[in-house]
Amino acid sequence: MALKHLTLSLQFGDIAYAARHRAALPRHWVTRCLRHALAMDAELTVRIVNEQEGRALNASYRRKDYATNVLTFDYQQSPVVMADLVLCATVIAKEAKEQGKSLKAHYAHLLVHGALHAQGWDHETSLKDAKAMEAFEVQVLAGLGIANPYA
Repeated sequence: MALKHLTLSLQFGDIAYAARHRAALPRHWVTRCLRHALAMDAELTVRIVNEQEGRALNASYRRKDYATNVLTFDYQQSPVVMADLVLCATVIAKEAKEQGKSLKAHYAHLLVHGALHAQGWDHETSLKDAKAMEAFEVQVLAGLGIANPYA
């Protein structure tokens, strides 16, 4: 299977321990993770944010007053996927530590997860959809050398 074309804007907000997060997210790795999850060409912005920015976006767009690990804002799904993925560095670092995963592996999982949302996958619609999305995430991550994040 040929990988799809990706136009990527990778942005880092004002985050604590920025060097640690930048080291876990070199542009070539972010590109690789996203391209493996794409079924069609895409134009994506990936923004790494602090907890304050993540919380404000989640409150404003989802009416949930907390920072979450990844938010996907999809604007177009065909013929080219256009979306913004917002990843909260603080939440992701905390989850990676709690789950005994490397920061790089956890970011990879959430990049794939966000890219699938951008293409219309949804794990909140039904148990069947959740299982299908999870299975595909596991498959994509295995192709990247990342262990099953749900195991």
